[in-house]
Amino acid sequence: VQLQAFGGGLVQAGESLRLSCAPSESIFTFNVMGWYRQAPGKQRELVAVFSMDSGSADYGDSVKGRFFFSTDGAKNMVYLQMNRLKPEDTAVYYCNAQRRQRNYWGQGTLVTVSS
Repeated sequence: VQLQAFGGGLVQAGESLRLSCAPSESIFTFNVMGWYRQAPGKQRELVAVFSMDSGSADYGDSVKGRFFFSTDGAKNMVYLQMNRLKPEDTAVYYCNAQRRQRNYWGQGTLVTVSS
């Protein structure tokens, strides 16, 4: 399984950005999909996780109310809409998919938020 994440870039604080993830297999074959991030010198942390079974999403505390996960089954894509970005959101963002307790990771896309 390959997960191609893209859409990162350099933005100013307060702006928005949308990340996209294109899995090599149907998103409906996964139990969970999500986004994680890793800032320099820090551990990878949860940003958003979405249950493909129940349709419910959960978010990391630092992004609740600002970031939103969505899917497009017709395009076989998942997205992360990031609003009101802050410098502390600067990180490499990774797309994640889980199926039968196996984890799959994309290559990551860098988001840099300037103050």
